[in-house]
Amino acid sequence: MAGRIRREDIDELRTRVNIVDVVSQYVTLKRAGVGSMKGLCPFHDERTPSFHVRPAVGRYHCFGCGEDGDVFQFVMSMDHTTFVETVERFASQIGFTLRYEEGQAPQEDGVNRARLLAANSDAAEFFQQQLLTDQAAPGQAFLGQRGFDLEAARRFGVGYAPPGFEALRNHLRNKGYSDEELITAGLLSEGQRGPYDRFRGRLVWPIRDVTGATVGFGARKLTEDDKGPKYLNTPETPVFHKSKVLYGLDLAKRTISRGREAVIVEGYTDVMACHLAGVETAIATCGTAFGSDHVKLLRRVLGDVSTSDTRSLGRVIFTFDPDEAGQQAASRAFQEEHRFAAQTYVAVAPDGMDPCDLRIQRGDHAVRSLVKSPRPMFEFMLQRVVDEHDLETVEGRVQATRAAGPILARIRDRALSDGYVRTVAGWLGVDPVEVQRQVRADRRDSQSEFEPVQRPRAQLANDPATRLEREAIIVMLQQGELLPTDLAQRAVISYVANPSLEIVRDGMLVNIDRIAGREFVDAVAAAVPEGMVGLVRELSMSPINTNEKGLERYSVGAVKALVQRDMLREKANLQSQAMRMRAKDPDAARELDLQVAALETERRRLIEE
Repeated sequence: MAGRIRREDIDELRTRVNIVDVVSQYVTLKRAGVGSMKGLCPFHDERTPSFHVRPAVGRYHCFGCGEDGDVFQFVMSMDHTTFVETVERFASQIGFTLRYEEGQAPQEDGVNRARLLAANSDAAEFFQQQLLTDQAAPGQAFLGQRGFDLEAARRFGVGYAPPGFEALRNHLRNKGYSDEELITAGLLSEGQRGPYDRFRGRLVWPIRDVTGATVGFGARKLTEDDKGPKYLNTPETPVFHKSKVLYGLDLAKRTISRGREAVIVEGYTDVMACHLAGVETAIATCGTAFGSDHVKLLRRVLGDVSTSDTRSLGRVIFTFDPDEAGQQAASRAFQEEHRFAAQTYVAVAPDGMDPCDLRIQRGDHAVRSLVKSPRPMFEFMLQRVVDEHDLETVEGRVQATRAAGPILARIRDRALSDGYVRTVAGWLGVDPVEVQRQVRADRRDSQSEFEPVQRPRAQLANDPATRLEREAIIVMLQQGELLPTDLAQRAVISYVANPSLEIVRDGMLVNIDRIAGREFVDAVAAAVPEGMVGLVRELSMSPINTNEKGLERYSVGAVKALVQRDMLREKANLQSQAMRMRAKDPDAARELDLQVAALETERRRLIEE
């Protein structure tokens, strides 16, 4: 494996990517004072813009919900990508070559990751073009039988792999790809006579990651003389890991994030059927069971965090076929249920139809109805294990109680668990006390490993003193290069009454030598306690109430006001001490008077400068 991306490359890339250009793809921005732009926050609903972007420092901050970050964090939040995916994506867009620790150039995730993704993209385009040819008649017929026209195929990028052994290979070699690259991408297989097309005579679905990049393919056989499996997927490659990708997530992510609901179906055609029927949150795994990596990916898109308010929890709805394979899939999904903070449900169509069949036979409305009234997953699993036993016998009821116990013990909400205990007892015809006894025996620590990280936000008063301190600190964080060095050094030792702002001031004090640099805010954020980082970021993004022409004068004036107030405070303290000392120690009192005079001279010079 290659090492991490070098820090200096990440920093360089951050300076080259214009955060305004990126954010403007999602949010309409307008000027909002000196060096700031604002718009409606994409992370929460609001009517008045509170989302600010400062291009000079490359950061954004929402004063409504507290979301804050740089251009990488913005894209990670909007497109639900990992940090590495985001960095590599920007690097590819601007043609920047990333270096990795231990001296390796683009990750081992590639002969060259960008080349592999480009090869997949070109292959997808080739397959789509082939679907329109006469030789693709079997594929066109299959789509028609499943209720999909060519427009639906275009929407999902469905294509056709010609039956020959070198059609795709020849096409991509003419585009400059080597056999080595195409084998690494999983588009060719290595045979005794050399490389040949992996997908032949099949209907092909492009599998895209959350950013929309094509990372692999799923291909369905169309004829009986095809001796391969019903579905053939891209093998594991540097860019395709089937346990870490969900088919359709690139199309569904915005709807999932906005509605906080996801529907998990079992195949490519089911995803298509759901989307075309209006259920645009449908996604599917790619040739593997739903696992922990899928949960991590989906939780990022859902914004899935624990909360005591069940009304704000997301929903994950699984659809399963009633056959044995579907029941096994249900069991495997249930094993991962505890990883969600979201509420989990199961939807089973009437007569055991999958969503695609349901749409064909009963129309779009039936598909929408399927996901509108799902059963809670715990209820589904409890019913399933109870139905496996003969409840007409004592032995059967005891076995059913023992089978239900571990499931009931996993329910995190104790009130809900008690309710299901009574329900199961009713199904079995036994005293709820017996079921509860079994639950206590099976109960283990069910505390979620996904407790949310609370980000405390300091609340500042709006009195005149706090406003003066706040404005001075805002200026020092944002416009330090405009301040005379001696003024800045005097300001960071000045008295600050507000406890939260005092902490920020201390963070500036230990980094005063960086005040004129771009990295000053990050250094201050690193110097304060974790709970105060949000306040540092908020102050560093707060609008300054002046224009470009008057910025320097305003900035110097705001900081002078803090220093002058501190001088007046110190002067009053010295005068009070001198008054108390006159009778006891006249010499000490005269020394204090001299300090008062010197301080007053310094204060007047500060005003006049």
